Amino acid sequence: QNEEKWDFVLVSDIHEMGSEKEIKRKKFLDELSKKGFTIKKIEDTKLFYGVRAPQHIFRKYQCLLKNPDSRQQNPNTHQDVPVTTRIRIVHFILQNTVTSDLEKLRDLMKKKVFEAAFPLHEKEEVREFLKAKWARWRVVFKQQPIEKIRCYFGEKVALYFAWLGWYTYLLVFAAVAGLVTVVAGTTVYSSSQVSKEICDANTTIMCPLCDQKCPFWVLSDTCTYAKVTHMIDNEATVVFAMFMAIWATVFLELWKRERATVVTDWDLYGWDEEEEELALELINNLQHEPRLYQHSYFRSTIVLVLVLLMIVLLIGIAHALVIYRVVAMALFTQSQLELLREHANTMAVMTGAVLHYITIVIMTKVRSHTGPWALLPFLEKPRTFSQRENSFTVKIFTFQFFTNFSSLIYIAFFLGRINGHPGHYVRIAGRWRLEECHPSGCITDLFIQMAIIMLLKQTISNIMEYLVPWISHHLRKKPKHPKKRRMMLGEEEEAEDPCKRQWLNNYELNEVNVFSLFNEFLEMVIQYSFTTIFVAAFPLAPLLALLNNVIEIHMDAIKMMRLHRRMVPRKANDIGIWLQVLEAIGILAVIGNGLVIAITSDFIPVQVYKYMYSPCSRENRTVMDCSTGYINNSLSVFRIQDFEPHTNVPDMLPEFDGDQIKEYRDYRNADDYTYTVQFWHIFAARLAFLILFEHVALCVKLIAAWYIPDIPQKVKNKFLGKKHSNLRKEL
Repeated sequence: QNEEKWDFVLVSDIHEMGSEKEIKRKKFLDELSKKGFTIKKIEDTKLFYGVRAPQHIFRKYQCLLKNPDSRQQNPNTHQDVPVTTRIRIVHFILQNTVTSDLEKLRDLMKKKVFEAAFPLHEKEEVREFLKAKWARWRVVFKQQPIEKIRCYFGEKVALYFAWLGWYTYLLVFAAVAGLVTVVAGTTVYSSSQVSKEICDANTTIMCPLCDQKCPFWVLSDTCTYAKVTHMIDNEATVVFAMFMAIWATVFLELWKRERATVVTDWDLYGWDEEEEELALELINNLQHEPRLYQHSYFRSTIVLVLVLLMIVLLIGIAHALVIYRVVAMALFTQSQLELLREHANTMAVMTGAVLHYITIVIMTKVRSHTGPWALLPFLEKPRTFSQRENSFTVKIFTFQFFTNFSSLIYIAFFLGRINGHPGHYVRIAGRWRLEECHPSGCITDLFIQMAIIMLLKQTISNIMEYLVPWISHHLRKKPKHPKKRRMMLGEEEEAEDPCKRQWLNNYELNEVNVFSLFNEFLEMVIQYSFTTIFVAAFPLAPLLALLNNVIEIHMDAIKMMRLHRRMVPRKANDIGIWLQVLEAIGILAVIGNGLVIAITSDFIPVQVYKYMYSPCSRENRTVMDCSTGYINNSLSVFRIQDFEPHTNVPDMLPEFDGDQIKEYRDYRNADDYTYTVQFWHIFAARLAFLILFEHVALCVKLIAAWYIPDIPQKVKNKFLGKKHSNLRKEL
């Protein structure tokens, strides 16, 4: 039985005898034979070559690395190398075997000499266990068998699932806090003084929302919208934003502890990737000289310039979305449909959000297929595979981050702040005026945008992520029992090789590559950004993320076990550079939420009004609500005769015919439209709050990071005991 175990399978088209491809293939297989590999050929519609490495290769590996995969103390007994290690070693040798034409397997695959190379999903006990107890929908709420995942897919995949499970578990607390915040907001849904004032303002006439065909309107028309806004925009949100800043830190600190425990159990805590790679190079070729570390400031500058150009391109796309919304708003307000005219602003925001989602999907596709990424490794010349992966990770994450967030950053911090005022609007191409925030505040626009993007990403993207591999797997499948030609000719049928069916089944599964796991990580880290960075505007983000992850874990499991070929196991003792990326997101989250509360929400203007301008500040009235009169105070006056000449001034509302003064949300003087003193008071208060919030949140983050040690005591004590016993033995 053991003799029929094959480490790898190479697949090739059937080439003509003597053709260039056939000669190249033979040269490569001859090189493998020289290294002592056993090769078995099976012919079907393709040529399949089973490859098995000789035992002496694994012995060398065990000797060189002092047998890290065996826990036996007696150096003379040889344990079998685990399957994951076998596959990893064979994969390395296959990738680094050079033919007499100085070509490696990668070059041969580009030239279509070989079509595929993959390790096999074997009928091992571990696989059957994982299929039954992990890669199924019915075990959604059970704990993951991380140890078994490691035995089948290697440490890197096991750590991904350990991290994802841990993140999902801690999301429960964030989701509950977010839900409590929204529920707290719902209780003040109708009782908020500010929204009451908006609902009662049926004599306050507001300036038209566009230049042509837009009527004057009454502030009380936005009553429902105002109530929704104050459901999100209240004191509870400030507390929740602070809580999420602490949550992000605690999550990472606890993950570091969890990872230290898991990796210690695997005996990999002090594992050195560089040593492992050098050992594999020498096993493959004794004459091998190590690649040296290289660094060039010139190359780094080129990479930096390329990355900046890419960011500029993505900001350009965000600008295009802004222009779309401005034009859409103008078109919707002139529409024949009354529904569109009345809700032009909301419709522009919602269609803009859907368009933003579409650009995210398109840019992700562009990123995965082309882009300057192919050039970067050659420019930077990283030494090891993980260095190349780290460099790639940072660039791609930056790309995806700007793709996802540039439009949200505009809505949060620029929308409604750079659009001028009635009589002097800022216009695109001198024609379309920049959009304003909704009269009841900008935070609702951000809420809608985030809700739409998160919901679309989690429904459509996830369905596609599962359906595409499922459909392509079923399309690749061949009918199980084709009619045999020999039977029809009356010849005797030879017994079918038992390997043939297994190799074919594996070949019919979807291809995996080095970046399959990278893409899963990227998706989760972008989701983590949505869950933390603008969470003050969308407290339900952690709940959506939690529901998504419960499904995601099992969807990934099913894809890996049933729909994809087996991944080449990779050894690792942490999640790599993703940890630094997550820490950077944690800091961005503090800045982002501080800015949302200080700039986007009405929290600061209301507080400034309460303590400096309200009736309470003048006399000590404990009975009345201190925000009484806030809405009237936040409106500025505009004279109709000051409209720009090309503005189509609408007819007056019948019941307010003689009134020549209209209002808009801003703090400006009535005579010359300059900013009032109150505007600068609020501006100063926003800055003060931002500095205070960020410093307090960052201090709390630092205290939390200090309070929770990265490495648990029992792990430290285990190492201490091991060092002590080793030294005693030496003596």
